[in-house]
Amino acid sequence: MTTLFDIAQNWLNQDPDAETRAELTALLTAAKGGDAKAEAELAARFDGRLQFRLQFGTAGLRGPLQAGSMGMNRVLVAQAAGGLADYLKDYDKQPSIVIGYDGRKNSDVFARDTAEIMAGAGIKAYLLPRKLPTPVLAYAIQYFDTTAGVMVTASHNPPEDNGYKVYLGKANGGGQIVSPADKDIAALIDKVAAGSINNLPRSQDYTVLDDTIVDAYIAKTASLAKEPQTDINYVYTAMHGVGYEVLSKTLTKAGLPQPHIVLPQPHIVAEQVWPDGTFPTVNFPNPEEKGALDLAIQVAKEKNAEFIIANDPDADRLAVAVPDAQGNWKPLHGNVVGCFLGWYLAKQYQVQGKKGVLACSLVSSPALAEIAKRYGFESEETLTGFKYIGKVQGLLFGFEEALGYLVDPDKVRDKDGISAAIVFLDLVRNLKKQGKTLADYADEFTKEFGAYVSGQISIRVSDLAEIGKLMTALRNDPPSEIGGFNVAQFIDHTKTERQNDILVFILENGSRLIARPSGTEPKIKFYLDSRGTDAKDAEQVLANFDSAVRSLLRQEAYGKQDC
Repeated sequence: MTTLFDIAQNWLNQDPDAETRAELTALLTAAKGGDAKAEAELAARFDGRLQFRLQFGTAGLRGPLQAGSMGMNRVLVAQAAGGLADYLKDYDKQPSIVIGYDGRKNSDVFARDTAEIMAGAGIKAYLLPRKLPTPVLAYAIQYFDTTAGVMVTASHNPPEDNGYKVYLGKANGGGQIVSPADKDIAALIDKVAAGSINNLPRSQDYTVLDDTIVDAYIAKTASLAKEPQTDINYVYTAMHGVGYEVLSKTLTKAGLPQPHIVLPQPHIVAEQVWPDGTFPTVNFPNPEEKGALDLAIQVAKEKNAEFIIANDPDADRLAVAVPDAQGNWKPLHGNVVGCFLGWYLAKQYQVQGKKGVLACSLVSSPALAEIAKRYGFESEETLTGFKYIGKVQGLLFGFEEALGYLVDPDKVRDKDGISAAIVFLDLVRNLKKQGKTLADYADEFTKEFGAYVSGQISIRVSDLAEIGKLMTALRNDPPSEIGGFNVAQFIDHTKTERQNDILVFILENGSRLIARPSGTEPKIKFYLDSRGTDAKDAEQVLANFDSAVRSLLRQEAYGKQDC
């Protein structure tokens, strides 16, 4: 019978990384010596394996950097590359792949391992020249018309994590993998894992790309800037990620730096401008997290800036923060930025006579559908994640409330924080030429479409089983009222054509609560959407709704969760 010690030793025999070998050797030695704590840790490291899952995980892998099948490491990445290579050889007669990586620990190592294994399998492999944003990788898939793409990144996850995001090109359009491809790839990875990665052929016969691909992405993105030049006083932070170089060069290519312009480029948060996988100045490298923009706000106050823009570490997301009338800075909700961009682009597309779809995930604001209706476009709500938004046929614009925006779907089929920044700056310049501000734009939006407002409650867990327990409790015993308003409609998407673990509660006053497990982190998210007669009324409706939902979640039936 194969024991835990046998499984760990077999893994150790394959591991080419000195750090994780030492880590696992120490655990195995201590466990064999009778250390119960070490044995429990060893068991946790091999309690299954990271997989391509729809419920917990992105379109690929994501987890902590550690030895064992439940962590991100060179053995697991080699298994993933081997399984993906087998899939691509069946999928395409002349398979090809482009591989990118960000600034996290071991991202470059995992990328090179993937390139070597792909080349060893006879697949034409391209490796991006250095640490670059995820959107550059997504663009490279279409640029080279490759069969697939891999981006080594954990996006906005904690510093100790890394990840492996997979895309399919050609007929699949270059977006992230969805079912059944993810399941098929996972099955092939399991076959590779049943053997040894030492048997996977490797080759150095892959192409390390030069800056031609980066320059092409920059030129294409810069072409989105169409508004007249004007002074803009703003702050940018890369959140210790890979966004600054490409954004700065895109601004230059777009012609934004002009001799008569006082501020040709944004003020930068110097401590966060270059890639650093330890993310020393933030607890979580996610612009949505409380405190993540503190340094940017400090610079904004010093420079008397009008607004802040931020990318997450792999620059596929964009955050915006603005000061209120009292000078207090706060981030704009992703639904607000998404609807601002959607409205701005919808007006342009209508004038241009374009036809198509404005799309967002079903947990994002219903206001986008109103924008689409007003300007004669179709609208669509997808499952959460850009892997679904990117597959919408006839897509003109897409967004998700978690700061993801796709403003140029002809270029990429994934969210793009660099392109979104360029279009957002165009929106600001458009307003300035009319003598208006973002606050004026927000007021006009409310007058045009109504006062929509959104919020979110997140419960982080240490035991993933708690997510299932909470969702089951809400599903089996759904509340009949929340905050004094009856639940007019309850939708369990495990029982609809969506076949997804998402619960929707629509109240008689029009407010909406959606519950779903996070796709990238060990937490459950609750999305709140309300509408009021004006901005002040909507905020009060949301505050009351938020309080009622928190009270609901603290009830004994739902496990007295800390919320």
